Amino acid sequence: MKYTPLSKDFYTENRKAFMKKMNKNSVAVFNSNDIYPISADSTFPFEQHRDIFYLSGIDQEETILLLYPDSKDINFREIIFIRETNPKIQIWEGPKFSKKETVKLSGIKSVHWIENFDKIFSIICSKIDNIYWNKNEHYRANSPTQTREDRFIAKYQSMYPSIKARRSNPILQELRSVKSDEEINQIQNACNITEKGFRRILKFLKPNVWEYEIEAEFIHEFIKNKSKGFAYSPIIASGKNSNILHYNENNAKCHKDDLILIDVGAEYGNYSSDMTRTLPISGRFNKRQKAVYESVLNIKKIATKLLKPGITFDEFHLQVGETVTKELIKLNLLSLKDVKNQSKDNPLYKKFFMHGVSHHLGLDTHDYGLIENPLKANMVVTVEPGIYIPNENFGVRLEDVVLIQEKSEPLNLMNSIPIEVDEIENIMNS
Repeated sequence: MKYTPLSKDFYTENRKAFMKKMNKNSVAVFNSNDIYPISADSTFPFEQHRDIFYLSGIDQEETILLLYPDSKDINFREIIFIRETNPKIQIWEGPKFSKKETVKLSGIKSVHWIENFDKIFSIICSKIDNIYWNKNEHYRANSPTQTREDRFIAKYQSMYPSIKARRSNPILQELRSVKSDEEINQIQNACNITEKGFRRILKFLKPNVWEYEIEAEFIHEFIKNKSKGFAYSPIIASGKNSNILHYNENNAKCHKDDLILIDVGAEYGNYSSDMTRTLPISGRFNKRQKAVYESVLNIKKIATKLLKPGITFDEFHLQVGETVTKELIKLNLLSLKDVKNQSKDNPLYKKFFMHGVSHHLGLDTHDYGLIENPLKANMVVTVEPGIYIPNENFGVRLEDVVLIQEKSEPLNLMNSIPIEVDEIENIMNS
């Protein structure tokens, strides 16, 4: 693996925390992701299911984790099933985890080949009252494709219909949303790699380069620094494209006097970063661009200070919306009269800022976290206000990754990435 893995103690503690929340006499099962086909013999690069990774650290296909904390047999309390390798697999695909390596990385002492799963699972299912199935219940989930986990659940629920079904996801939503020190360090590594890519871009950007050339500069720097690449599909949006929230064509030429909105983040060890900056392609903002940019930056600074334990996302978005409205009035995009008469259910600022201000970040870019619950210390979230003005052919968004702290101000994990107008212009013109 490229990255430095977290300690086996981290994964051991995660399993303990999960098992502590399970009902008595229950088992929980977690699967790795599929390797998805493209066509012919081509496949997408493998990406491990974040839940089994969080609980075991095993970053390999065809893996199953089984947790049975009330087993009288100590060897059945934690079991991990891995793919058995052979000389042919080693020649064509390279080495796979051995049993010894799996124990060392995960802290799980009972390691079996995947071929033995049915036999062992059948023995366990004769003794238990509940099975925790691991379905994707993220509030943004949209999964038209049946996953390995989906197929697994359908198969084994039909085989053991009398065993009561329980849900793993609510437990994982709670556990994964609060980050350990090791996880925060891994996210910081991803942020630091993102910074290296961004500083490279500040020296590279100029009129007539193409958006995809900027994307290429980022991926060069990311892979060079032991990242697999982008944590999500990069947005490199110049000119009018900056008003398209999820633009990822990245195939336009960058024109003089336009702005370019860059929303990218490196991954490191399966942990995400998420940064947005908006830059002047010619190296300097014009008066109007600077005014809008400074408004968005001011919104971001005020919003960041609000991120303290106890606040809910609804409260946070409501307060940030008030700040956005004030800035839009300053920019003559809204009038005070119109604002006084606006609908509370559909505030006018949403015409120019139509997305959320924040989301959880971690193993997923839009990470686990029950959004109706108050925020807690050691949650990692983004702050990403924007103002989009299609009539003026540009939009501005700024985004950083922030750690919520118990007694201190929120800690910006991207604090060293240039964002102030003077700093950006000075670097671009040096």
